[in-house]
Amino acid sequence: MAPFCILHVVITRISAYVKAQRTESETFYSLKLKAVKLEKEVQDLTVRYQTAVADSENIRRRTQRCVEDAKIFGIQSFCKDLVEVADILEKTTECISEETEPADQKLTLEKIFRGMSLLEAKLKSVFAKHVLEKMTPIGDKHDPHEHELICHVPAGVGVQPGTVAFIRQDGYKLHGCTIRLAQVEVAVESQRRL
Repeated sequence: MAPFCILHVVITRISAYVKAQRTESETFYSLKLKAVKLEKEVQDLTVRYQTAVADSENIRRRTQRCVEDAKIFGIQSFCKDLVEVADILEKTTECISEETEPADQKLTLEKIFRGMSLLEAKLKSVFAKHVLEKMTPIGDKHDPHEHELICHVPAGVGVQPGTVAFIRQDGYKLHGCTIRLAQVEVAVESQRRL
């Protein structure tokens, strides 16, 4: 082999080696840049994640505080209205005295009746304002979601079996949701005697 050919082979191999080294160096540099970029992305995502976690915790605390406030102050309007009822009741009881003369008893009874009428009217207006409805289920079919069955009574004339015949204690609904069951007596078919 001629020295020229050997030199050419050596130069070609050196050139290929240098090219490979340059490619490796460029690849290493490129990978290092990608690694730096990915590390920055990871740091950025970590910060965003920690911020999101902190935000959600703050929202949870605020929501919990709002729920607690709603529990405490949610009936505030209702309580203000009931204070007026208490005022009427207090004024009515002020009219009553153990030392009332017999001649004044009729006047006192009239004041008590007037006070009680005012009290009932005010209470009904407070209930209506807050959508608190009294249930009057006489004649309605017995519903265990609205009625507490106290006892069965024989069905009378015009009273269908399985319907409410008497109310022992009124039930109430708040915005259509039963908050106190009505205590009722339900009519049943009376057994015929042979």
